[in-house]
Amino acid sequence: MDEFDSKVALITGGNSGIGRAAALAFAHKGAKVVIASRRIQESEETVSLIQDKGGTAIFVQTDITQAIQVENLIAQTVNHYGRIDYAFNNAGVEEPVTSSVEQSEEIWDLVIDTNLKGIWLSMKYQISQMLKQGGGLIINNSSILGLVALPNVPIYTASKHGVIGLTKSLALEHAKDNIRINCVCPGGIETDLLARNLDILGEEGKTKFISLHPMGRLGKPEEIASSVIWLCSQAASFITGQSLAIDGGFTAQ
Repeated sequence: MDEFDSKVALITGGNSGIGRAAALAFAHKGAKVVIASRRIQESEETVSLIQDKGGTAIFVQTDITQAIQVENLIAQTVNHYGRIDYAFNNAGVEEPVTSSVEQSEEIWDLVIDTNLKGIWLSMKYQISQMLKQGGGLIINNSSILGLVALPNVPIYTASKHGVIGLTKSLALEHAKDNIRINCVCPGGIETDLLARNLDILGEEGKTKFISLHPMGRLGKPEEIASSVIWLCSQAASFITGQSLAIDGGFTAQ
Protein backbone atom coordinates (compact mmCIF):
# COMPACT_ATOMS: atom_id res chain seq x y z
CA MET A 1 0.00 0.00 0.00
CA ASP A 2 1.34 3.46 -0.95
CA GLU A 3 1.71 5.98 1.89
CA PHE A 4 -0.64 8.33 0.01
CA ASP A 5 -3.40 5.75 -0.32
CA SER A 6 -6.77 7.09 0.97
CA LYS A 7 -5.15 10.32 2.22
CA VAL A 8 -6.70 13.67 1.28
CA ALA A 9 -4.94 16.22 -0.95
CA LEU A 10 -6.25 19.76 -1.49
CA ILE A 11 -4.92 21.67 -4.50
CA THR A 12 -5.74 25.32 -5.15
CA GLY A 13 -5.50 26.33 -8.78
CA GLY A 14 -5.93 22.68 -9.71
CA ASN A 15 -7.74 23.53 -12.91
CA SER A 16 -4.69 23.60 -15.20
CA GLY A 17 -0.91 23.61 -15.54
CA ILE A 18 1.11 22.73 -12.45
CA GLY A 19 -2.01 22.43 -10.30
CA ARG A 20 -3.66 19.91 -12.62
CA ALA A 21 -0.42 17.91 -12.89
CA ALA A 22 -0.20 17.80 -9.08
CA ALA A 23 -3.83 16.75 -8.74
CA LEU A 24 -3.29 13.89 -11.18
CA ALA A 25 -0.07 12.88 -9.40
CA PHE A 26 -1.75 12.75 -5.98
CA ALA A 27 -4.64 10.76 -7.43
CA HIS A 28 -2.23 8.34 -9.12
CA LYS A 29 -0.66 7.71 -5.71
CA GLY A 30 -4.10 6.86 -4.29
CA ALA A 31 -5.06 10.11 -2.58
CA LYS A 32 -8.54 11.60 -2.58
CA VAL A 33 -8.30 14.97 -4.29
CA VAL A 34 -10.05 18.30 -3.80
CA ILE A 35 -9.71 20.85 -6.60
CA ALA A 36 -10.20 24.51 -5.65
CA SER A 37 -10.39 27.19 -8.32
CA ARG A 38 -12.55 30.02 -9.63
CA ARG A 39 -12.83 28.34 -13.03
CA ILE A 40 -15.62 25.80 -13.21
CA GLN A 41 -15.19 24.13 -16.61
CA GLU A 42 -11.43 23.53 -16.38
CA SER A 43 -11.69 22.31 -12.78
CA GLU A 44 -14.44 19.85 -13.66
CA GLU A 45 -12.22 18.61 -16.48
CA THR A 46 -9.48 17.87 -13.92
CA VAL A 47 -11.99 15.99 -11.76
CA SER A 48 -13.09 13.97 -14.80
CA LEU A 49 -9.49 13.13 -15.72
CA ILE A 50 -8.99 11.74 -12.21
CA GLN A 51 -12.27 9.85 -12.12
CA ASP A 52 -11.71 8.36 -15.59
CA LYS A 53 -8.58 6.71 -14.20
CA GLY A 54 -10.42 5.31 -11.20
CA GLY A 55 -9.50 8.06 -8.77
CA THR A 56 -11.60 10.09 -6.36
CA ALA A 57 -11.97 13.87 -6.65
CA ILE A 58 -14.34 16.76 -6.05
CA PHE A 59 -14.36 20.42 -7.08
CA VAL A 60 -15.15 23.33 -4.75
CA GLN A 61 -15.35 26.68 -6.53
CA THR A 62 -13.21 29.07 -4.50
CA ASP A 63 -11.77 32.55 -4.72
CA ILE A 64 -8.76 32.31 -2.39
CA THR A 65 -8.70 36.07 -1.88
CA GLN A 66 -11.97 35.83 0.09
CA ALA A 67 -11.72 34.47 3.65
CA ILE A 68 -15.30 33.21 3.74
CA GLN A 69 -14.74 31.18 0.58
CA VAL A 70 -11.49 29.66 1.85
CA GLU A 71 -13.17 28.77 5.14
CA ASN A 72 -15.97 27.12 3.14
CA LEU A 73 -13.41 25.21 1.07
CA ILE A 74 -11.89 23.68 4.19
CA ALA A 75 -15.32 22.89 5.61
CA GLN A 76 -16.43 21.23 2.37
CA THR A 77 -13.23 19.19 2.23
CA VAL A 78 -13.65 17.97 5.80
CA ASN A 79 -17.35 17.27 5.26
CA HIS A 80 -16.54 15.09 2.25
CA TYR A 81 -13.36 13.37 3.37
CA GLY A 82 -12.97 14.01 7.10
CA ARG A 83 -9.52 15.63 7.05
CA ILE A 84 -6.77 17.33 4.99
CA ASP A 85 -3.47 15.47 4.85
CA TYR A 86 -1.78 17.48 2.08
CA ALA A 87 -2.34 20.99 0.76
CA PHE A 88 -0.68 22.37 -2.34
CA ASN A 89 -1.30 26.11 -2.48
CA ASN A 90 -0.71 26.66 -6.15
CA ALA A 91 -3.26 29.25 -7.32
CA GLY A 92 -1.72 32.45 -8.63
CA VAL A 93 -1.83 35.17 -11.27
CA GLU A 94 0.76 37.04 -13.30
CA GLU A 95 1.14 40.74 -14.07
CA PRO A 96 1.65 42.44 -17.43
CA VAL A 97 5.35 42.48 -18.35
CA THR A 98 6.05 46.19 -18.39
CA SER A 99 7.88 48.99 -16.62
CA SER A 100 6.98 49.45 -12.97
CA VAL A 101 5.88 53.04 -13.59
CA GLU A 102 3.24 51.74 -15.98
CA GLN A 103 1.77 49.26 -13.52
CA SER A 104 -1.52 50.22 -11.90
CA GLU A 105 -2.80 50.03 -8.35
CA GLU A 106 -5.45 47.59 -9.58
CA ILE A 107 -2.75 45.20 -10.83
CA TRP A 108 -0.93 45.51 -7.50
CA ASP A 109 -4.11 44.60 -5.61
CA LEU A 110 -4.91 41.67 -7.90
CA VAL A 111 -1.44 40.12 -7.81
CA ILE A 112 -0.74 40.65 -4.10
CA ASP A 113 -4.25 39.59 -3.04
CA THR A 114 -4.08 36.38 -5.06
CA ASN A 115 -0.44 35.35 -4.78
CA LEU A 116 0.25 36.43 -1.21
CA LYS A 117 -2.97 37.08 0.72
CA GLY A 118 -4.53 34.02 -0.93
CA ILE A 119 -1.76 31.73 0.29
CA TRP A 120 -1.88 33.29 3.76
CA LEU A 121 -5.64 32.71 3.97
CA SER A 122 -5.27 29.17 2.64
CA MET A 123 -2.66 28.30 5.25
CA LYS A 124 -4.63 30.01 8.03
CA TYR A 125 -7.59 27.66 7.58
CA GLN A 126 -5.56 24.60 6.53
CA ILE A 127 -3.38 24.81 9.63
CA SER A 128 -6.42 25.27 11.86
CA GLN A 129 -7.79 21.96 10.57
CA MET A 130 -4.41 20.21 10.71
CA LEU A 131 -3.99 21.20 14.36
CA LYS A 132 -7.34 19.57 15.12
CA GLN A 133 -6.41 16.32 13.38
CA GLY A 134 -2.82 16.09 14.63
CA GLY A 135 -0.74 17.15 11.65
CA GLY A 136 -0.43 17.60 7.91
CA LEU A 137 1.78 18.75 5.03
CA ILE A 138 1.61 22.07 3.18
CA ILE A 139 3.47 22.99 0.00
CA ASN A 140 3.27 26.54 -1.35
CA ASN A 141 4.04 27.45 -4.94
CA SER A 142 6.49 30.35 -5.06
CA SER A 143 8.77 30.83 -8.08
CA ILE A 144 12.39 31.41 -8.95
CA LEU A 145 11.24 35.02 -8.72
CA GLY A 146 10.84 34.39 -5.03
CA LEU A 147 14.60 33.78 -4.94
CA VAL A 148 15.92 36.21 -7.55
CA ALA A 149 14.46 39.02 -9.65
CA LEU A 150 13.89 40.00 -13.27
CA PRO A 151 12.98 43.47 -14.55
CA ASN A 152 9.44 44.51 -15.49
CA VAL A 153 7.62 42.10 -13.16
CA PRO A 154 8.11 43.84 -9.79
CA ILE A 155 4.72 43.07 -8.24
CA TYR A 156 4.82 39.37 -9.13
CA THR A 157 8.38 39.22 -7.80
CA ALA A 158 7.37 40.87 -4.53
CA SER A 159 4.44 38.49 -4.10
CA LYS A 160 6.60 35.40 -4.64
CA HIS A 161 9.31 36.63 -2.25
CA GLY A 162 6.49 37.05 0.26
CA VAL A 163 5.38 33.45 -0.20
CA ILE A 164 8.82 32.25 0.88
CA GLY A 165 8.70 34.49 3.95
CA LEU A 166 5.27 33.17 4.93
CA THR A 167 6.46 29.61 4.41
CA LYS A 168 9.50 30.03 6.65
CA SER A 169 7.63 31.83 9.43
CA LEU A 170 4.72 29.41 9.65
CA ALA A 171 7.02 26.40 9.30
CA LEU A 172 8.88 27.57 12.40
CA GLU A 173 5.64 28.32 14.23
CA HIS A 174 4.32 24.80 13.69
CA ALA A 175 7.52 22.74 13.57
CA LYS A 176 6.52 20.87 16.74
CA ASP A 177 2.89 20.37 15.69
CA ASN A 178 3.59 17.60 13.14
CA ILE A 179 2.93 20.12 10.37
CA ARG A 180 5.62 20.53 7.74
CA ILE A 181 5.47 23.55 5.44
CA ASN A 182 7.73 24.01 2.42
CA CYS A 183 7.56 25.68 -0.96
CA VAL A 184 8.61 24.93 -4.51
CA CYS A 185 10.20 27.57 -6.75
CA PRO A 186 9.65 26.63 -10.39
CA GLY A 187 11.63 28.15 -13.21
CA GLY A 188 10.05 28.56 -16.64
CA ILE A 189 7.41 25.84 -16.94
CA GLU A 190 5.33 24.98 -19.99
CA THR A 191 2.00 26.38 -18.79
CA ASP A 192 -0.65 28.64 -20.30
CA LEU A 193 0.36 31.36 -17.84
CA LEU A 194 3.95 31.43 -19.09
CA ALA A 195 2.88 31.11 -22.72
CA ARG A 196 0.80 34.29 -22.44
CA ASN A 197 3.84 36.22 -21.27
CA LEU A 198 6.22 34.71 -23.81
CA ASP A 199 3.82 35.62 -26.62
CA ILE A 200 4.25 39.26 -25.61
CA LEU A 201 8.04 38.93 -25.88
CA GLY A 202 7.94 37.43 -29.37
CA GLU A 203 10.16 34.66 -30.72
CA GLU A 204 13.41 36.44 -29.97
CA GLY A 205 12.35 37.16 -26.39
CA LYS A 206 11.11 33.60 -25.92
CA THR A 207 14.42 32.17 -27.13
CA LYS A 208 16.33 34.49 -24.81
CA PHE A 209 14.16 33.51 -21.82
CA ILE A 210 14.65 29.79 -22.46
CA SER A 211 18.41 30.35 -22.77
CA LEU A 212 18.46 31.67 -19.19
CA HIS A 213 17.91 28.05 -18.12
CA PRO A 214 21.27 26.21 -18.34
CA MET A 215 19.51 22.98 -19.31
CA GLY A 216 18.33 24.77 -22.45
CA ARG A 217 14.63 24.04 -22.11
CA LEU A 218 11.54 24.86 -20.13
CA GLY A 219 10.32 22.53 -17.43
CA LYS A 220 7.15 20.45 -17.52
CA PRO A 221 4.28 20.68 -15.00
CA GLU A 222 4.80 17.02 -14.15
CA GLU A 223 8.35 17.79 -13.01
CA ILE A 224 7.01 20.22 -10.43
CA ALA A 225 4.26 17.80 -9.41
CA SER A 226 6.75 15.02 -8.71
CA SER A 227 8.72 17.33 -6.42
CA VAL A 228 5.54 18.27 -4.55
CA ILE A 229 4.78 14.59 -4.04
CA TRP A 230 8.31 13.98 -2.74
CA LEU A 231 8.13 16.88 -0.29
CA CYS A 232 4.87 15.42 1.06
CA SER A 233 6.38 11.94 1.44
CA GLN A 234 8.15 10.33 4.37
CA ALA A 235 11.36 10.59 2.32
CA ALA A 236 11.28 14.33 3.15
CA SER A 237 10.20 13.92 6.79
CA PHE A 238 13.02 16.12 8.20
CA ILE A 239 12.43 19.00 5.77
CA THR A 240 10.43 22.08 6.73
CA GLY A 241 10.67 25.80 6.01
CA GLN A 242 12.60 25.20 2.80
CA SER A 243 12.34 26.56 -0.74
CA LEU A 244 13.15 24.03 -3.46
CA ALA A 245 14.28 25.55 -6.76
CA ILE A 246 13.15 23.40 -9.70
CA ASP A 247 14.55 25.50 -12.49
CA GLY A 248 16.96 23.73 -14.80
CA GLY A 249 19.88 25.50 -13.13
CA PHE A 250 18.51 29.06 -13.43
CA THR A 251 19.31 30.13 -9.86
CA ALA A 252 22.64 28.29 -9.77
CA GLN A 253 24.19 30.92 -12.05
